[in-house]
Amino acid sequence: MDTLTSTPLRNLWRQHDFQLLLGGRLISQLGDQLQFLALPLLVVALTGSSTQTGIVLGLQTAVYLVFGLAAGALVDHWDRKTTMIWCEIGRGFLTATVPVTAAAGELGMPQLYAIAVLNGALSTLFAAANSSALPNIVTKTDLPSALGAIGAMSNTLRIVGASVAGVAYTLGRMIPFAFNAASFLASAAALRAIRADFQQRRTTTAASPRALVADIGHGLSWLWREPVIRTLALLDAGDSLRYGAGYLLIIMLAQRLHANPTQVGIVFTGAAIGALLGSLLAPTLTRRFPLGKLSITMLWIEALTFPFYAVAPTWWLLLVVAFAESVVSPIYNVALDSYRLCVTPDAVRGRVTSAIDTLTSAAAAIGTMASGALIALLGAPTLTYILAGWLTFLALAATLSRTVRTATATD
Repeated sequence: MDTLTSTPLRNLWRQHDFQLLLGGRLISQLGDQLQFLALPLLVVALTGSSTQTGIVLGLQTAVYLVFGLAAGALVDHWDRKTTMIWCEIGRGFLTATVPVTAAAGELGMPQLYAIAVLNGALSTLFAAANSSALPNIVTKTDLPSALGAIGAMSNTLRIVGASVAGVAYTLGRMIPFAFNAASFLASAAALRAIRADFQQRRTTTAASPRALVADIGHGLSWLWREPVIRTLALLDAGDSLRYGAGYLLIIMLAQRLHANPTQVGIVFTGAAIGALLGSLLAPTLTRRFPLGKLSITMLWIEALTFPFYAVAPTWWLLLVVAFAESVVSPIYNVALDSYRLCVTPDAVRGRVTSAIDTLTSAAAAIGTMASGALIALLGAPTLTYILAGWLTFLALAATLSRTVRTATATD
């Protein structure tokens, strides 16, 4: 098996298949960014209800948590490339119905609820197939650079996406939806043009629920027998719990410092710039340092940085903390994902990826849901210190774990 350092790094930007993959993701994610802002604004315009807005936005996460494990099992048996193309076409069609029915004066909440659920299911399938396919499109040596490039692109869109989305919605409510529908079709065309096989070998699977459950169990069993991936997945889930709580927490801390909405937005822009820097640094650091040492260091940096959120005396110093803390996560994620994608057999990669993503997404959702009540009960500064303590516990657990300390990219 190739290791992360066994062969010279290829120039990803000259690889035709990776260019197509990245280009398709770029335009599709830009469309998603435009719709991410436009959708809640549209629901509020239709209903005037923040409750219904929250339900629509939460449905996709709920679908992912319910359907994620099954999606991983399905994409290990289905043709991943075909699955991804049809998911994009399906999402494009569903999204296109919004401007079409709006033009006819027939747009209503039942349609938006249905689109949220169906798009959530297609997005879950797409994500499982996409993550599983990447090691078959680029070499294992190039995985850190590929993951870093994808992360850098996503974080760049975070920086510019909100302002572009606002302008697009101002020009017309349906423009973001029309653009997103077209972006899904462009992504499908880019995927269709990729020459590489998206999986090494495809086997058929029985259609019965019992067979599907058995497939999921096989993937979970493989994951549990891999101590490095299992331990780091649990630590990552613990970190995601804090991450889920962090969004509302930073907003409340900024408001305590009398930051206006524009300044709060600048704080999160600073975090996005920090994440972009981390994505650019991640490939080099992933190759230079052992996985275990890198993971432990990143967790300690998070633990030691997080308390400064509570003591920052001005909103712009809050921005500095957000920038510094956000540099860490992409480095940590690229190192973990590169290792996991390298050592996981292609035949179970969808199930393993989906199991870990479901675990971390559930932890983040719990953190998000609990943060409001905890802030009201304890106050934002106190919750900040509690979360800093939680991060310290995770860093100590990683430091004391022989499995983590000895983990290398060649395990």
